Amino acid sequence: MNKSRKFAPLIIIAVILIGLTNIARAQDEEDDPANARTFYAGVLAGTNFAQVDGDNFAGYRRIGLNIGGIGYVQVHKHVAFSWEILYSQKGSRSDMVKAATNDTAVLVVDYDIKLGYAEVPLMLNYFDKRKSHFGLGVSYSRLVSTVETATTDPSINLDLTKYPFRKDNFDILAGAQLHLWKGLFLNVRFQYSLLPVRTVSPPALSRSQRQYNNLWTVRLMYLFI
Repeated sequence: MNKSRKFAPLIIIAVILIGLTNIARAQDEEDDPANARTFYAGVLAGTNFAQVDGDNFAGYRRIGLNIGGIGYVQVHKHVAFSWEILYSQKGSRSDMVKAATNDTAVLVVDYDIKLGYAEVPLMLNYFDKRKSHFGLGVSYSRLVSTVETATTDPSINLDLTKYPFRKDNFDILAGAQLHLWKGLFLNVRFQYSLLPVRTVSPPALSRSQRQYNNLWTVRLMYLFI
């Protein structure tokens, strides 16, 4: 793949952030020239509860890390744009015995997908008087690690490397941040793939060729405000 195309999503995100920053700075100075503070930032850490829609297993059983940093740019008293730089673990897990989708004589005893992403979410947030806020947005993520394993009875040869996951992904997300104390917030977020994370899936383990990440995230966030 051409290197310029490979990094195009990151370049687009950078341009968007620069543009939003300039808009926010102008708005802030216009509203109150004596109070030109536009940026504030923080750290966050928590847990993803994930599944992959399109495989043959339901339930948010894949538990993974969600850690990183966050920045806000204020554009109005109650409105701010935010961006995050995260490491986020997603995927699917099942230890329930189920028949293979393409052969009922074969039982899938254990199935596991572990996906690690470097992720950059962008959100528009509305703040109330207590600094609690909720937001909507999109995210770009780059796949950095993949582990997929399956155990069947009787044992069959499953070459899962034939079914790669897409390297670049885009998600839609919605979340709420409850202000607990000073700069400490509790964050709950829902996230879903806008595009399939892969379009060719293992026949024995999948209900659909097109698969999507589906997850809830619970995190603690501390903002330096």
